[in-house]
Amino acid sequence: MGGEASTFGDIYSYGILLLEMFIGKKPTDEIFNGSLSLHQFAKMALPERVMAIVDQRLLLVEAEVLNESQTPINAESKLEMCLISTFKVGIACSMISIKDRMAIGDATVEMLRIRNSYMGVGIHARNN
Repeated sequence: MGGEASTFGDIYSYGILLLEMFIGKKPTDEIFNGSLSLHQFAKMALPERVMAIVDQRLLLVEAEVLNESQTPINAESKLEMCLISTFKVGIACSMISIKDRMAIGDATVEMLRIRNSYMGVGIHARNN
């Protein structure tokens, strides 16, 4: 069958899972035939069409928890930037070539950066 299991396969799966969760489509959905994959679909949409392909249910939930200190325009812009960054991680992790995939450590750091940016959390040194 295939080669040995490795973390390179895990990072590919992680990238596809990120794209699935944020787009709301599975790689096996009818839209993804032989010539179009979930990875390609996301890659073609960046950055201008990210809000068009994101799962609209996520946007509804986000609208409900909008921070009162943010104007809707600022919040939407911040959300869009975070979605673009998240899609980039998903795309980088799900590259066809193993050598082109983002390393798991880099993906983790980037996802933490995205979360902190969106939540307005700074990274502070621990006082030991």
